[in-house]
Amino acid sequence: MNYEEFSEFEKVIDIANPLVKGFKFKSGETFFVEPAFYTQLVNFEELYTSEDFHRIVKKMKELAFERKRVIFTYDYENPFMLKDDYIYLEFTDVTDSLKIFIEDKSRGSDYGD
Repeated sequence: MNYEEFSEFEKVIDIANPLVKGFKFKSGETFFVEPAFYTQLVNFEELYTSEDFHRIVKKMKELAFERKRVIFTYDYENPFMLKDDYIYLEFTDVTDSLKIFIEDKSRGSDYGD
């Protein structure tokens, strides 16, 4: 799967994690997008506005550039990819900074059995 949102960047392949797409700015900053994070991003695009989707992608690029080495992960406590000197950011880290709040409706029933 190609991550068209990041097509302007040079691709980076991490041999230890070939399933995780990596990208590099011309100035050297690198970032990786784990598959589960990308699934969240694509699902967001389907459920919310195109404008907010593009704001999120722009913010991801800004954060990656500012922080130099970033891994966008589904769960920072259990990342798919482990790399020293990288900052781990979850989807809500990006959306919350833009004041886009997503309600988690996947929790179990409050009524029990």
